[in-house]
Amino acid sequence: MDSKTVFVSIVGRPNAGKSSLLNAMVGEKVAIVSDKPQTTRTKITGILTKDGTQYVFIDTPGIHKAKTKLGEHMMKAVKDSVSEIDVIVFVADATKKFGENEAEFLESFKKSKIPVILVLNKIDLIEEKENLLKIIDEASRLYEFEAIIPVSVLENDGIELVLNEISKLAVESPHFFPDDMLTDQPERVIAAEIVREKFLHLLSEEIPHGIAVTVEEMKERKDKNGNDILDISANIFCEKDSHKGIIIGKNGDMLKKAGSLSRQDMEDFFGIKINLQLWVKVKPDWRNKEGMIKNFGLANSK
Repeated sequence: MDSKTVFVSIVGRPNAGKSSLLNAMVGEKVAIVSDKPQTTRTKITGILTKDGTQYVFIDTPGIHKAKTKLGEHMMKAVKDSVSEIDVIVFVADATKKFGENEAEFLESFKKSKIPVILVLNKIDLIEEKENLLKIIDEASRLYEFEAIIPVSVLENDGIELVLNEISKLAVESPHFFPDDMLTDQPERVIAAEIVREKFLHLLSEEIPHGIAVTVEEMKERKDKNGNDILDISANIFCEKDSHKGIIIGKNGDMLKKAGSLSRQDMEDFFGIKINLQLWVKVKPDWRNKEGMIKNFGLANSK
């Protein structure tokens, strides 16, 4: 069987379903998912090797107008991700019209001459199928897409069609990653992202965007019964003392809940019993401080 590889950048508006699509295509949760915008802050690589073809996916932050230094790094991550790749998968929410930011990115794709596949997500929310045909027609007038594929990531509908279209653009080449590898993200980054995801789900609108999580220690040991256990210690950084109180919660309830949910996900992903310790620290206005953004591993410099 011929060995092929295809590098894929997944871009689109915040909350269009990019990370969910990545997870569905890879078949494992490698990117955190939330109904809040700007969940993904950096480029996340998911890897799928199937029928001799290795798909290397780069998930990116949602296209938005940057309001902080962190936002600027997020937009740089999007722009960097569409260089030196074979295909762009542009994910759009089928229930919303294309915005100015999306139009700008489509214009930049024309210059790059990279093939673009449009994935119209959330078709399960469109009751009249004639309306879906109108949306497809309008999209086809906007840009000369390689293909337009309606999907519902939530219902796992249309995912194989997306993979089939991407596979047509694969090129003969040796695989760049081991065939059983799912992501190039270090284990510490995955653990930190799992914790951040839980707070995105549990907390109110603004606070999660002011949170950064760093894993300070990951150490495997045997417990007293000789079973393997992984000790993980993580710091949760927020911007205000009032936020710290909310993150910890009354009698530590919020921190305990997030810790318990994080531990379950980590045990599923790493396949080992987890002992998780979480600490909350305040770093005022860290999203506008280059040094802290870099320290938290969120700078996308090339």
